Amino acid sequence: MSRLSWARFAAVVRKEFVQMKRDRLTFAMMVGIPLVELVLFGYAINFDPRHLPTAVLSAEQTSVTRSLEAALGNSGYFRITARPAARDEAERLLETGRVQFLLEIPAGFTRGVLRGERPALLLAVDAADPTGSGNAVAALGETVAAALRHELKGTLAALAPGAPPFELRLHRRYNPEGITSYNIVPGLMGVILTMTMVMMTALGVTRELERGTMENLMAMPVQPLEVMLGKIAPYIVVGYVQCAVILLGAVHLFGVPILGSLTLLSACVLVFIIASLTVGITFSSVAQNMAQAMQMSFFFLLPSILLSGFMFPFRGMPVWAQWLGETLPLTHFLRIVRGIMLKGHGAAEVWHSLWPLLVFSAVVMALGVSRYRRTLD
Repeated sequence: MSRLSWARFAAVVRKEFVQMKRDRLTFAMMVGIPLVELVLFGYAINFDPRHLPTAVLSAEQTSVTRSLEAALGNSGYFRITARPAARDEAERLLETGRVQFLLEIPAGFTRGVLRGERPALLLAVDAADPTGSGNAVAALGETVAAALRHELKGTLAALAPGAPPFELRLHRRYNPEGITSYNIVPGLMGVILTMTMVMMTALGVTRELERGTMENLMAMPVQPLEVMLGKIAPYIVVGYVQCAVILLGAVHLFGVPILGSLTLLSACVLVFIIASLTVGITFSSVAQNMAQAMQMSFFFLLPSILLSGFMFPFRGMPVWAQWLGETLPLTHFLRIVRGIMLKGHGAAEVWHSLWPLLVFSAVVMALGVSRYRRTLD
């Protein structure tokens, strides 16, 4: 056996660099994925959400209640975005997810504080995602107590020491016990569908390009849209099988409730599956081989998991990351599936998250058909 030749070794190294230079997409993914992870984990991920939208339903306006509301904003955890005039309106804001907290100040609260009667403050929390509100709830009691101690001066100073001059009653909605699986398991439906639908579709079409069987489709009298829809249809069945397995496991293994309509959930699942499949088809029209298709699928999956609110509180991310997350279909599907299962949402509530999925599917499908047509021609 001949000795190791440094000249031959250098030649092989040069050849590999030339190959990497030619495969620009793969090289871009090798550099891009670490950069994306660095930016997302460094800037976008936050386990301590602040400036959470809060509605205040106050039955009176006094210096005490105004100090209380000011203290909420100064704490950094709460941002008062709504002042509903009636309880029904306030409950609607909480149910639809437009606010994270609902603070109710009852009539006679100020008088009760000044008399030392320790009146009750009611804080309703959207606890569908228990990790998104824990720190804010923990900070609320001391925040409000400090604000009221500021008011108890002079002749009222005797009321300040000791226990807070109020009783904070916490009502966790939609997940009273703060069970993490209630939030994670429904979200897994979207994550698994995204992973399998995008990746399998992208690989399925690219596999035909590598094997040369795409020429058969080119010779057939079919339109690009017909080819795309034909390749999508079988995966829709696979997606529904996956959803059935997840739902059965969610109910029987983890005890996750399903308060809404299964028919409505099934219709929304169909829209989301189609949205995910169109992404895979579009990737397959760009990728030149299966390795590139796999890399592009992973490049799409990573932001979807990190920016959708599946693993980390959505409202804890900076504004630019939230805007980016709003463009991802998984973000809207998570709101749909959690809303239907945990809150019993109907069609009216679901529509606000469903129409972005429809728009996304139409736009990506148009791009995929356009690219597919140019590829075949």
